[in-house]
Amino acid sequence: MKDTIRLNKYLSAAGVCSRRKADEWIAEGKVLVNGVPADMGMRVTEADQISIDGRIIKREEPFKLVVFYKPKGFACTSHRGDASGIFRNFLLDGDLKYIGRLDKDSEGLLLLSNDGDLCNEISKARNQHEKEYVVTVNRTITEEFLKKMAEGVRIHDSNKDIWVVTNPCRLKKKNDKSFSIILTQGLNRQIRKMCEQFEYKVVKLRRIRVMNIEIGDMKPGDIRMATKEELAELQRRIAKK
Repeated sequence: MKDTIRLNKYLSAAGVCSRRKADEWIAEGKVLVNGVPADMGMRVTEADQISIDGRIIKREEPFKLVVFYKPKGFACTSHRGDASGIFRNFLLDGDLKYIGRLDKDSEGLLLLSNDGDLCNEISKARNQHEKEYVVTVNRTITEEFLKKMAEGVRIHDSNKDIWVVTNPCRLKKKNDKSFSIILTQGLNRQIRKMCEQFEYKVVKLRRIRVMNIEIGDMKPGDIRMATKEELAELQRRIAKK
C-alpha cells in the first residue's frame, strides 16, 4: 500500500498554505484530486494529481527549517523585486517563508520554512512563543526604566491603528546602555516604540533566540539548517500550546 497523507497536510507541506486555509479551500470546492472535488479529511499519495483553481500542486521539496542571521540594512519581504530584500541578496530558496519579520534596521535570528503550518504555529500571537533580543540604547539605563518596560508599555499598534499595552516581559541589564528582553508578542517595531515612551532611542537591536533556537556564534549573513534536536524540541513546545 502506498504511503498516504491527509490532503490539508500535503498542501501545507508543499508550502501552499496552512492546514486551516487548505480546509477552507476544500470546503469551497477549489481543490481537485484527480480531477474530482476533494472531500474534507481525505488522504492522498504522491501519485495523485492535486490542483487548486487549475494549478497543479507538487510536494517536490523536502521539509526545511532554515536558521538565518539577517544583517542590518536588509528587508524581510516576500517581494522579490525589492533590492534590499533578503531573497535578492542571500542564498535563500524561493519556497521559504520567513517566520516573524525583523525590521530593516534590526539584525539577528530569522527562521524560514517551506511548511505553512509551522510558520503559522510559531507566528500566532495567542501562542505567546518566546523571542529574545539584545538591545543597545543611546543613554544610561535606569532600574526604573527596566521595571516599567517589564510591566507593560502603552504603544501605538500601527497595523490596527489602535493603542495597546504590551504584555509583561522579562528584562536583564547587560551594561550601562544595553539589556536583554524576552517578548511573547511581536507588534510592529515593538521594542523601539516601548523605549521611545521613556525617551530612549534604540541604537542596535539584535534577536538572539526564537523559542529554543539560538543564534549562537553565527555571523551576519550566515545560513544553516536547523538540527534534528532543535526541530524536535521546537515541535514539542508547539504541541504544548
